[in-house]
Amino acid sequence: MKYDAQMKNRMKRIEGQVRGLLKMMEEEKECRDVVTQMSAVRSAMDRTAALVVSKNLEQCIREEKQTGESSEDLIKEAVNLLVRSR
Repeated sequence: MKYDAQMKNRMKRIEGQVRGLLKMMEEEKECRDVVTQMSAVRSAMDRTAALVVSKNLEQCIREEKQTGESSEDLIKEAVNLLVRSR
């Protein structure tokens, strides 16, 4: 699968958030603030994983339509990926 600039930029933002988390921990910031930031990172990862799976599914379904094959197995695999990512 080809990962576009949007997906890569999302991951770079997440990377920055994680670095910020480490800095917060080094500066001994309040637990509440650290956990809030951790939740934001987890949410961003979940949304990015969903985007990757959906883009891949869309691409695979288009390819299967061209060959006349069924998309049912691809959809099941995509759902399983999303469930495992959470």
